[in-house]
Amino acid sequence: MIILRRWTGRIRTADRDAYVHYIEGTGGADYRNTHGNLGFQMLMRDLGDGTSEVTTLSWWISLEAIRGFAGEDISRARYYPEDDRFLLERPEHVEHHEVMLGRMIVGGTAAD
Repeated sequence: MIILRRWTGRIRTADRDAYVHYIEGTGGADYRNTHGNLGFQMLMRDLGDGTSEVTTLSWWISLEAIRGFAGEDISRARYYPEDDRFLLERPEHVEHHEVMLGRMIVGGTAAD
């Protein structure tokens, strides 16, 4: 079983590059260093009002692996000390989904 963890927040569009750099060194580093993490992505969508929606997706081998990243209550979002500098909203919870079917192209070959 693979589990997708999804978090969405909002930042000022002007902070986009700085926020990506910040997340690479915080959440991105923690994803990479947590046993059971299969990878992550950060998505960005300009909302046209000076703000952008940010979504992070991370894939995990188990709920236990997610606990290694998020703590005992895996439904709660994990935040970092300087997040208030960037985030216009801080949702309290994240979503978890079981991946039931899919196909990805990795390194030029299909990974089912």
